[in-house]
Amino acid sequence: MQLPLNIPQLDRFTDEELVRFCLVNPELNVERDENGTLYIDMSPTHLLTSSNNSELNTEIGIWKRKAKAGKVFDSSGGFFLKDKSMRAPDVAWIRRERWDALSKKEKHSFPYLAPDFVLELLSDSDNLEAVKVKMEKWLLNGVRLAWLVSPNEKLT
Repeated sequence: MQLPLNIPQLDRFTDEELVRFCLVNPELNVERDENGTLYIDMSPTHLLTSSNNSELNTEIGIWKRKAKAGKVFDSSGGFFLKDKSMRAPDVAWIRRERWDALSKKEKHSFPYLAPDFVLELLSDSDNLEAVKVKMEKWLLNGVRLAWLVSPNEKLT
């Protein structure tokens, strides 16, 4: 479950301030929506969700290695999107040529780049409808393929 973070006397972090905030708070999983609201996910997942996420990252990583295609990122990798949000999917992949085009500085920050593929794993504390909206926003921001994996729900 993500909680909104309210910071008095500050309307919104600049992109640079957000990067610095994330770097000095590595124990927090931070995302920013298109309105500038920060969302903090501080609680660790339970073992089943953690195992499922690890398996999904592994499978995408194996595919990437076999296909010799691009880079895979876990949930600690953030991306600035065209709607001014900063999101960190559970799994992301970008094509090799897009990775190679990033500067060293961009590779050590959150690039202004929509991944080619994202995967979000629905956990027990997530709201299915809210995550579906998030998936739509990924696509509206230029992600070419977005998967929502829900181990406990039959999606229609």
